[in-house]
Amino acid sequence: MDPAVSDATVGRLPAYLRAAIDLGTQGVTSVSSDRLAEEAGAHPATLRRDLASLDITGTRGVGYDIKYLVSQISLVLGLNQQWPVVIVGAGNLGKALANYGGFAERGFPVAAMIDVSPELVGSTISGIPVVPTDELPRLVEEEDILVGIITTPADVAQEAADMLVEHGIRSILNFTTELLDVPPTVTCRSVDIATELQILSFYRQRGRAAQTGTGVPLGSEHG
Repeated sequence: MDPAVSDATVGRLPAYLRAAIDLGTQGVTSVSSDRLAEEAGAHPATLRRDLASLDITGTRGVGYDIKYLVSQISLVLGLNQQWPVVIVGAGNLGKALANYGGFAERGFPVAAMIDVSPELVGSTISGIPVVPTDELPRLVEEEDILVGIITTPADVAQEAADMLVEHGIRSILNFTTELLDVPPTVTCRSVDIATELQILSFYRQRGRAAQTGTGVPLGSEHG
């Protein structure tokens, strides 16, 4: 990645891309930074800085061309190519992710699923056979797998990560609560669904307190 593009900017790009695609499906051909920022849930000045860091500029009085915007952000995110995925763990969450068609649409086709459970190995999920973990080296080579998604129980997540790294996977998405230790050459992102729900609960509770006048309003201090 271009060192001039910050991690924070990269984190906002999917929202910009989603907003641009949504506007395009509505027949919009060009969009102002204010409207795009509103659709993406961002501040207009931040959006303009982010896009400028990617050398994406709009036309004064017209805005950003939607097709160009989608094309360039997709290019920066690497969505102009395929990134085959292996899911480690074929339990309920693994099954749900395998059945989600959005991965393939965005360039991340699920190419393989592996598990240690004799009850799951040999089954097929969304047309993908579940195979034993010792099949991983073959799958990485034959399917050109580049991304690993970990949906195992937390207590074996590190073992799963070590296995992926050992066989050349350098991009990992971790859906467990375990904090994984990976080499600096490996990019690992964690999605802790339970934590995110708890954060949503916090804001929902505080919002309700502000509306009803009950509970502890946001910003209150305890003695």
